[in-house]
Amino acid sequence: MPKGIGVSEGYGIGTAVVLKENSLDYSAVTFTSAEEEKARLHDAVEQFKAETLKIADQLKKTAGEKEAEIMNGHIEMISDPYMVQQMEENIDGGCIAEAAVDTVCTMFHDMFAGSGDELLMQRASDVNDIRDGLLGILLGVHSVSIADAPAGSILIAGDFTPSMTGQINPENVAGIVAEIGGFTSHSAILARTMSVPAVLSVPEATSTIPDGATLILDGSAGTVIVDPDPETLEKYKKRQEEYLEEKEKLKKFLHEPTVTADGEKRAIYCNIGKPEDARMADASGCEGIGLFRTEFLFMGRDSEPSEDEQYEAYSSVAKVMGDREVIIRTLDIGGDKEIPYLSIEKEDNPFLGHRAIRYCLDNRTLFKRQLRALLRAGVDGNIKIMLPLITCVEEVEEAKKLLAECENELEQEGTAYRDVPVGIMVETPSAAILSDELAKVSAFFSIGTNDLTGYIMCADRGNPAVASLYDPTRPAVLRAIKQTIQNAKTAGIPVGMCGEAAADPRLIPDLLKWGLDEFSVSPSSVLRTRAVIAENPGK
Repeated sequence: MPKGIGVSEGYGIGTAVVLKENSLDYSAVTFTSAEEEKARLHDAVEQFKAETLKIADQLKKTAGEKEAEIMNGHIEMISDPYMVQQMEENIDGGCIAEAAVDTVCTMFHDMFAGSGDELLMQRASDVNDIRDGLLGILLGVHSVSIADAPAGSILIAGDFTPSMTGQINPENVAGIVAEIGGFTSHSAILARTMSVPAVLSVPEATSTIPDGATLILDGSAGTVIVDPDPETLEKYKKRQEEYLEEKEKLKKFLHEPTVTADGEKRAIYCNIGKPEDARMADASGCEGIGLFRTEFLFMGRDSEPSEDEQYEAYSSVAKVMGDREVIIRTLDIGGDKEIPYLSIEKEDNPFLGHRAIRYCLDNRTLFKRQLRALLRAGVDGNIKIMLPLITCVEEVEEAKKLLAECENELEQEGTAYRDVPVGIMVETPSAAILSDELAKVSAFFSIGTNDLTGYIMCADRGNPAVASLYDPTRPAVLRAIKQTIQNAKTAGIPVGMCGEAAADPRLIPDLLKWGLDEFSVSPSSVLRTRAVIAENPGK
């Protein structure tokens, strides 16, 4: 039974349609002249933009305007003068247009793939999409067409790039299976939005699943059953009916407050990675943003974003959310993320090295630009600042001193700003152990269970050999979580959770009893998490 990662829940039952990619080999193409190669490049870029715009228009119909912005993001990326300039420089060095596109896109792909941040790593697929689209246009090779897939199709591909997923007709496609991809990839997001069950990271799916075979896929468990027997087929048809009935029932929670079975009020927030995600979060019915990762603003470019650029990004999210809280995490980068203009040194163990708050406190000019932007954006909404990778009280105090300096500067300049509460992400064993002391200098806690679990259990979440250890239900992790919540309660500060465990139904009953105030989850998990909370007491 093929196994992968379930990224879009539901049960898909249908016929396998294996999509074979056309060759993008450009080894036979010869260099003409720099002028002609640049002309070919610019023509391809314009055609790519036009074709991508058509896909975006189609997405507006099948998934909604917010999801169509994913494809508009592709247009924005290839419109970046720096990216095209890099391609032109390669052409000036004697490269054909195809090689220039391949080289530059590979550079961006590797930068995102090596970021160490799950959300940013998935952006590598977007760059591949741009590369393959441009190469296809330059070579005159038509991309795989899936818009006309017959009813009941389960599409199988090496990778479902956003442009491919954007062509899907959800009325005809019963599911998708791919050899690569993860939960936070744009393809996964689009599949969830269109309610198309999806299983990604299935090894050798295109070569081991026969075209025309009857398939069952479980978008939650990540399993694919090829040519099931009649008994199995009937069992999954029943599961499919039950799932659809449950999904319909969850709709009643869309605009309802988050309340426990015994009437205690809690809150469901969303995690986002870039400003555009705020609209998807808003549509999910969440009560705020529990984690806005700001790294994406700094990646994929040749210079640091200005204070004004950052202000616009933070302000745009605040405006979408209105009076609802927006918790913005300050820059969380280190030697695992390749950002050339920041000259971050490579480290043997970057996850225990010079990163996050440590890096920011040692690069105060950069840090203050972000803090100033956050203070200014505070005027436009209910913003809170969250500091990552805190291990001691001194780090919080030093960051707050810098924030005070920024406030004084803005005051003297006559620039509008608002005092913004400063809290911390509890994601290190040190922070959990010292949570009673850290609560005295923090406006709030947010427990980052992804890293906290890894650090406590000494287990890399990307290493299958230790996957059984990377589990937030391990007693040591639970003890750290409970202690952190209790210390926050004693200090009278709110405490939330922004790791994957916040949506885990196994943990939610205990988290409620311990007093967790806010559960920050992916937009697709909002209603189910609210429903689980409604079924459990808060005491």
